[in-house]
Amino acid sequence: MANTTHPHKERIYLEGSTPAIQVPFTSLTLSNGEKLLLSTVEGAGTSPLPKVRAPFVKSSAGGRKRTQLECAKAGIITEEMEYAAIRESYAYGDGMAFTPETVLKEIAAGRAVLPCNRMHPECEPMVIGKKFSVKVNANIGASAVSSGYAEEIAKLHLALKHGADTVMDLSTGIDDLMGLRQAMLGASPVPIGTVPMYEALDRAHGDINALTWEVFRDTVRDQARQGVDYFTIHAGLLQEYLPYAAERILGIVSRGGSIMATCMLRREEENMAYTHFDELLEICREYDVALSLGDGLRPGAIHDACDKAQYGELKTIGQLAKRCFEAGVQCFIEGPGHVPLNRVAENQALEDEYCHEAPFYTLGPLVTDIAPGYDHITSAIGGAQIAACGTSMLCYVTPSEHLALPTPEDVKVGLITYKLAAHAADIAKGLPGATARDDAMSRARADFRWYDQFALSLDEEHALAVWKSQMPENCGHEPSFCSMCGPRFCPIRTNRVLKEKFNVR
Repeated sequence: MANTTHPHKERIYLEGSTPAIQVPFTSLTLSNGEKLLLSTVEGAGTSPLPKVRAPFVKSSAGGRKRTQLECAKAGIITEEMEYAAIRESYAYGDGMAFTPETVLKEIAAGRAVLPCNRMHPECEPMVIGKKFSVKVNANIGASAVSSGYAEEIAKLHLALKHGADTVMDLSTGIDDLMGLRQAMLGASPVPIGTVPMYEALDRAHGDINALTWEVFRDTVRDQARQGVDYFTIHAGLLQEYLPYAAERILGIVSRGGSIMATCMLRREEENMAYTHFDELLEICREYDVALSLGDGLRPGAIHDACDKAQYGELKTIGQLAKRCFEAGVQCFIEGPGHVPLNRVAENQALEDEYCHEAPFYTLGPLVTDIAPGYDHITSAIGGAQIAACGTSMLCYVTPSEHLALPTPEDVKVGLITYKLAAHAADIAKGLPGATARDDAMSRARADFRWYDQFALSLDEEHALAVWKSQMPENCGHEPSFCSMCGPRFCPIRTNRVLKEKFNVR
């Protein structure tokens, strides 16, 4: 008999050791009574967002607030760590697989970060590290030639809907950058990252000669006070690596790295972020901003991958990561970029070696250069592989990469593609419960429970639309076939015969 019951979704909250810790999930009940918990990053769904972390912020002895890293080193389990442990454990609905002690241990060792600026109380704590599920970042941002304030807030909401774990605001060239970012922070339950150099150049009116250390420092401090959760700082790009970059086909492709290199060349001075790194650490420590140590020399072409510029910078970044750890500032490491498939694993291994297993955060990597318009695919191939090797977070790439500023549809397609890559890596890593949703999907397919299949999909609306487009109109039930094989040649029916013959239930 055809199944006429549709699956049911509802928002639920799992409580921690205190009533203040309320971690949201989507409870999915399938038509056969099977239940799963699905992780959500959409907050409580209210506007304005609740300040979930407001009760968590405490002061240590002497009045100075400790960073998450300092607390972890001292053996103090914070509410944020417990929240992240609950969220991580039930991401695949497999019970309390990760304890708060596990989160503390990984942060204390520098192998994980919990980015949450104490000035961003709306941020729902999450942990980034190779022991945990692979996270996905979405880049958005307005520019002087495309998009604007309203469009970027809409992109933020779209990114949250499709599962972004963090969002980077890369806005440049518009009026009131601070106002746009404040609106994003208030609307975002996920960590917000920035590249402060972009706004610093705006403050200098695009004049490299006016882009001084003081302008850059003040930009960093202002963004920290606003509540930005992590900064990309290209402090590892040193003068000694510039000759190697000059030998490349594409040289420097990082926007932040290019700005920094231009300053260095114009003034014949060392990288200002490297020279003043301790001052940057003081600002980050005050607000508990995590540092994403940027790869300003990431390769932008397969030909340029794994050269002296890239790996030299990576070694310097490893030295900076050690300084972050000693200063009590959380940090993670940014990685390539364009890398051939046979050298993807090498990049993760060297990052572990040079950077003391700090979390790796990669753009792809893109494994070929010949697919503009499809680089969300070329990069997801490399992203799935490097994440299976231990990369902690993937920066999504959209179909517009190398071509244009992403549209809302690009944001959606890029995120779904990268959530697939991250999930494939979680399965490869053997995370507890990682295949629960896949197994539920397979059972739904075996039973022809189409609407359960749609509910289990990463893009429910798209799956339904594709299926419905070639099925009989006004179909009042869930038919036991699809348009590929039709009702006469469906192999799933043969499988049922097999089960009956061999008495398999």
